[in-house]
Amino acid sequence: MSEKTASVHWEGQGKHGQGKISTETGALKDYPYGFASRFGEDRRGTNPEEILGAAHAACFTMAFSFACDQAGLATTTIETTANVRLSRQGDGFVIDHIALIMQATVPGINETTFQEIASTAKRDCPLSRALAGVTEISLLATLK
Repeated sequence: MSEKTASVHWEGQGKHGQGKISTETGALKDYPYGFASRFGEDRRGTNPEEILGAAHAACFTMAFSFACDQAGLATTTIETTANVRLSRQGDGFVIDHIALIMQATVPGINETTFQEIASTAKRDCPLSRALAGVTEISLLATLK
């Protein structure tokens, strides 16, 4: 089993508050976030959706690479982007769509096998499973 830790320190009220996100590895250390970096134009901070997208893209990419290994295929390169959509729902917000977009180089694989492995990796990666409440998680996989 593996357990990882992230923490947040928040000061101030609502839209005027400011948070700092840290991870146990130090990959993020007091990294700022707040209303403006989540809903506005502040690009100096991050936001939960961006972090979730990075985590999902990383998890899916590893799952795809490991599945290729199990099939006897070696991945050369994999580039994955996750677009996470936060939409208003009633008085609040919901993540209703995540689009995974992957391009991979896998010598010796055919398109059908490539798409099957990609689809299975999307379905089975731990973050996809954890995000089962998201209305739609789409995948566009392109074999280079």
